[in-house]
Amino acid sequence: MSTERSQKAEEIMHHTRVLLTSGGYNSFSYADLAERVQIRKSSIHHHFPGKADLVQAVVSDYRHQARAGMAATSHHFAGDVLGEINSYVNFWATCIKENNSPFCICVMLAVELPVLPKEVAQEVSAHFSDLTDWLTDVLVRGENNGVFSLRESAATEAKSLMATVHGAIISARAFNNADVFLQIVEPVIGRLVKAP
Repeated sequence: MSTERSQKAEEIMHHTRVLLTSGGYNSFSYADLAERVQIRKSSIHHHFPGKADLVQAVVSDYRHQARAGMAATSHHFAGDVLGEINSYVNFWATCIKENNSPFCICVMLAVELPVLPKEVAQEVSAHFSDLTDWLTDVLVRGENNGVFSLRESAATEAKSLMATVHGAIISARAFNNADVFLQIVEPVIGRLVKAP
């Protein structure tokens, strides 16, 4: 993003993202962060006055990275809508298998949406809107090009695919088995593809 942050602020945000991925908003405190980053709590408050400010910044950066990733995927696979969808799915399959970012922080935070600070909740909801809009666009282009055969509106199919991917991420975690993710998602993508 265009926001200039100190190296220490970036380090605080990195550790916050790790903590959000593993347990959500209410799973950590500034004391937990201070221990991880090896600074005093008051120093964290210097960078981020409150926890809501910190988590909003983390989710905002996450959204920015996700939007950039979607744009890059569409650019890279120009004209190959199935490649775009598979790239999205394979991103998560790789993250889960390599355990480098095995869970979407917005999925984790969505569970807590009713109790999140308003500014954080808005960022989380906006992430799902961004992703739905992108998937809808890919599916519309795929239907227009004769690649996909949609049973519902593109927006409904996009939300269904998104929910399937996120549910498969949860299932892979629940079963402690990375292979479960593709076992769930691949048949759903197969049903979108128009029969030859």
